[in-house]
Amino acid sequence: MLTAEVFNWTGHVLRIPRTRLAEGLARPEARQTGVYLLLGEDSSGELAYIGETEDMAQRLSQHARERDWWDEAVLITTYGDALHKAHVKYLESNLVNAALGAGNRRLENGNKPAGASLNEAATANMESFLETLHMVLPAIKVDLFRSGRRGSEVDLDQGTPLPEGQEFILRVPKHGIEARAILANQEMIVQAGSRIRENWVGDRKHNTHYWKIHDTIKQGGLIIASDDGAVLAQPFAFSSPSAAAAVITGRAANGRTAWKTPTGQSYAEWEEERLSKGLSS
Repeated sequence: MLTAEVFNWTGHVLRIPRTRLAEGLARPEARQTGVYLLLGEDSSGELAYIGETEDMAQRLSQHARERDWWDEAVLITTYGDALHKAHVKYLESNLVNAALGAGNRRLENGNKPAGASLNEAATANMESFLETLHMVLPAIKVDLFRSGRRGSEVDLDQGTPLPEGQEFILRVPKHGIEARAILANQEMIVQAGSRIRENWVGDRKHNTHYWKIHDTIKQGGLIIASDDGAVLAQPFAFSSPSAAAAVITGRAANGRTAWKTPTGQSYAEWEEERLSKGLSS
């Protein structure tokens, strides 16, 4: 199990593997009012469910009996059980909208929750709570609400200014692929206007599931087909060079060798050089 807290924040987050559900639901915070996430996958891929309840332990016990696909739960509560029904309905509605906007996983939620009407002060408190929550969740590897989209759509003929960071280029002339990326803030940000493969041609059983990212980007309208190949319409951030290389080429790829600096160094060579300089300084 993982817990997450932030100094001067009233919230509390608990991530529970299903194999330790009984232990997790025995904790005092599991009896509180809050919102929760169920994370897992079914035969069609990764799946999530977002809900709210006045008794987390009771509701998750019900889900354990009725839903087989999930393997982790994330409980979001506060110290002192300060949330009430209107608060959690407001949070649930906002989290569902955020997850749909990010498009990282399918949601099992049948309908968008209506939310709740809060006064101005309560709304401000919940917005502040959500702002901190969206910083806390990635720290415990919950990326349901984090979109890979970066920046806004650009005129592809004019290109887009590069952000600060190390530039890398990936070329596969045989397939008309030429992509630019910037390594910044621990993300490989592939730039708008990069020429990529329109369809995934690799193995969809590959355990990295990079094909799912390719499908999501295409379904989200970020891959634009043209007579001379497909183009990425908007900057998109990847967690690793290999994830970026696989989506660009439409098949599993070793990003450490596929991406090159403008001077011709591979990513692996560039990284090794930086490590050597760091150790010798």
